[in-house]
Amino acid sequence: MNAGIIGTGHYVPENVLTNKELEKMVDTSDEWIRTRTGIEERRIAEDDMDTSDMALLAANKALDNAGISAEDLDMILVATVTPDQPFPSVACMLQDQLGAKKAAAMDVSAACSGFMYGLVTAKQFIEGGSYRHVLVVGVEKLSKIVDWEDRNTCVLFGDGAGAAVVGPVQEGKGILSFELGADGSGGKHLYQDEYVVMNGREVFKFAVRQMGESAVNVIDKIGLKKEDVDYLIPHQANIRIMEVARERLGIDREKMSMSVHKYGNTSAASIPIALSEDVENGKIKDGDLVVLVGFGGGLTWGAVALRWGK
Repeated sequence: MNAGIIGTGHYVPENVLTNKELEKMVDTSDEWIRTRTGIEERRIAEDDMDTSDMALLAANKALDNAGISAEDLDMILVATVTPDQPFPSVACMLQDQLGAKKAAAMDVSAACSGFMYGLVTAKQFIEGGSYRHVLVVGVEKLSKIVDWEDRNTCVLFGDGAGAAVVGPVQEGKGILSFELGADGSGGKHLYQDEYVVMNGREVFKFAVRQMGESAVNVIDKIGLKKEDVDYLIPHQANIRIMEVARERLGIDREKMSMSVHKYGNTSAASIPIALSEDVENGKIKDGDLVVLVGFGGGLTWGAVALRWGK
């Protein structure tokens, strides 16, 4: 049984925080943020909207898009580093809110790579025959763990949620290959104390190397060439890092997903939000070879090559 994505959905808060507004909060400038990151604005959730609330909105859209009900779900995986509380998990809260009574539920903690870890976990359960439908959600309310007086980090992050229903697809479709990895020795470069702490220089060096390598590796694993890639969805963290991955694959810019300018870095939500938007906008078509690739705190990384379609 081949596992693939059969439905997508996303949610971003209505409240927009622009670079110009950040200029009034910290010592930064619109030009500095744009030239170094590509970010123009980001979405910030209201105080009374938590991680599980955004997850529910994205999940309902993904279920509708997949044409299945919550009762059809066998498992819920939520990738997040900003849960409502340490426990119960966001996945358990979501299971209850959806009414997915037969679904197992757990959170996945791999920071910005979390959705990739969740997607690959779902693939194992489905292709192993244990489960048929797995909901994978990437969701973050990073605004609650950002120091709004730290100009090095507060300009980068935003809130949002993206979801995908993973289920059986035709032969030749779905997830064809993957790569997951971690380097715990790099954990000191990106972590949460009270707030997010980041050594930008070290994270940048790691990401530039790993994003390109992982994207190429998943194509090599299925015996295809870089020119066979139809679309690239990199983690939307920084336009310069994204461009390196695109150049390693040798694909045109219009074949790379781009939402970092609108939403900033939404961590585990970044790739599924971009995927959902691109499916909605018709940028990803049946039969396309799509590469998803991300990196995150841990340090972690993950990449997936998939043939789009049911």
